[in-house]
Amino acid sequence: MGTRVLLVEDEANILEAISFILSRDGWEVHGHGNGATALDAVARLTPDVVVLDVMLPGRSGLDILRDLRNASETRTLPVLMLTAKGQAKDRDLALSLGANAYLTKPFSNAEMVETLRDVARGVSLNGAGLPEQGS
Repeated sequence: MGTRVLLVEDEANILEAISFILSRDGWEVHGHGNGATALDAVARLTPDVVVLDVMLPGRSGLDILRDLRNASETRTLPVLMLTAKGQAKDRDLALSLGANAYLTKPFSNAEMVETLRDVARGVSLNGAGLPEQGS
């Protein structure tokens, strides 16, 4: 695939596992573990897509997503939210802030790859892994 992905995840074992899965699928993966400096990493790496954990040290993934959507340079940057928080209200908030998809931990390798491929192609998902109507 050759697409550059920035994976913002503070749990080293999850970062390593996802990096392996995505690299094996042809992605160029860059990891970052701190919410406070995640926007700097986006600016420096100019990724094609971001996988963003909701709960991060230093700054919430939801706050980072809000800033990405408010900046003209990153307004349309595809973002997949990744979290252990699987409640509907959390998913709905992330999607209302502009996330393209929402994936809860634990997830299967195939689910991660397929969801990220959809997000990179510009398909917005409703948080249940299903394309939005009209996508």
